Amino acid sequence: MTVQLDTWEHRLLAQAYVPLEIRSRHDMESASSHAHYQDAYAHCQTVTEEHSRTFSVASKLLPYEQRQAIHALYAFCRISDDLVDRESWDRANKLENWRHRVLSNPLRDDDPVVLAWADTRVRYHIPRQYIEQLLDGIAGDLTPARYETFAELSQYCYAVASTVGLMVMHIVGYKDREAIAYAVKLGVALQLTNILRDVGEDWRNGRIYLPQDELAEFGLSEEVIAEGVAAGGVVSDSWRAFMRFQIERTRRLYAEALPGVALLGKDGRFAVGAAAELYRAILNDIEAHTSDGRKLSLLPGIWWRAKFGKF
Repeated sequence: MTVQLDTWEHRLLAQAYVPLEIRSRHDMESASSHAHYQDAYAHCQTVTEEHSRTFSVASKLLPYEQRQAIHALYAFCRISDDLVDRESWDRANKLENWRHRVLSNPLRDDDPVVLAWADTRVRYHIPRQYIEQLLDGIAGDLTPARYETFAELSQYCYAVASTVGLMVMHIVGYKDREAIAYAVKLGVALQLTNILRDVGEDWRNGRIYLPQDELAEFGLSEEVIAEGVAAGGVVSDSWRAFMRFQIERTRRLYAEALPGVALLGKDGRFAVGAAAELYRAILNDIEAHTSDGRKLSLLPGIWWRAKFGKF
C-alpha cells in the first residue's frame, strides 16, 4: 500500500516525521497510576459529549482506556480552540499561559483537562512537538488571516487537524511510518470539511480560509461572500460551482486517506474509520442536509470496511 502525495503534502509530511526523531526524555516517562485521574477523565468525557457528537460516537467504539485518552485529547483541543474563538480579551496571553501549563509540569496542575491530557500524552508517548505544532496553528487564528493558495491553506490544516490525527495514531497504535502520510492527508480533509461547513460563521469572525486564487478563478471575491452571508445562503452560480470544486477535492482526499485506516491498531480501526466517514458525510449535509439518523445508519458498513480493510 503506497499513498499518493501531491507537492504540498511532501512539505507537511516532513513536519510530521520530525517529532518522531526528536522525542524528549520527558515524552517517554512512565505514567502515574491511571486510577488517580478518573475524575479528570470523566470531566473530559463530559466535554466531549457536550461539544462533539462525532467524536463522542466514534470514541464509544474504542476500548475503555483508549476511549478515555481520546476524550482527554478532544477536551485539550476544545479548550485550546475556545481560548482563541470564544474569549473576548487578552486571548494571546491566555493561550500562551495555557501552552505553558500543558507543557511545563502539567502533572502538578489542578485543572482536570490538563491532568488527563498530561497522563494521556505520557502514557501513549505522544511527541511534545505535535502539541506545539497544534498550538502554533491555533495561535494563527488570533489575527485575521488570508491564504493565497491551497498549498498555504494546507499548512494551516496540518497544524490544526493533521497534528490531532497524528496524536490519535499514538493512542490507537499503528503498524509503521507509512500510516503517517495517510493521517496527514485525512487531517487536511477533515479541516477542509470544517471550513466548507462554516464559511458564514468564519466570515462573521473576520476569517476567510478559502484560497484567494481559487476564489478569483471562479470570479468570486470577499464582497460576494459578504453578500451571501447577509442573504443567508448561496447567491450565485459561480459560488455553487466554486463549492462543488472544493467539495470534490475534499472527497478525493478522504478517498485517498481512508485506506490508511488498515495500518492502525486493530482496536482503533473502526473508531477512526467511523469518525472519518461520519465527518465526510458533512459534505453531504452541505449539499443535502444529511440527518444524524442517516449518519448512524452508516456505522454497519463502516464496521465491515474497518474489519476487512476495504476503505
